[in-house]
Amino acid sequence: MANLLVRNVDDSLVQRLRELAASHGRSAEAEHREILAKALGGTRRKNLAEVLMSMPNVGEDADFLRVDDSGEAAHVLG
Repeated sequence: MANLLVRNVDDSLVQRLRELAASHGRSAEAEHREILAKALGGTRRKNLAEVLMSMPNVGEDADFLRVDDSGEAAHVLG
């Protein structure tokens, strides 16, 4: 595991960290790890399959059929 050194932290923040750690019955270092894990641990991006699976199942297939128009859309890129 890596080590992390944080410099120039305001004294009042360090004191609040110590107090919070004491209220949870752990060291300031352990509290710091917990705060970092909570803040950064759940930031994983969903992949495309997860995003698609999270979309609600609404409508019928016919609701999403492409309407065949005058054909102008076929020439947009071209």
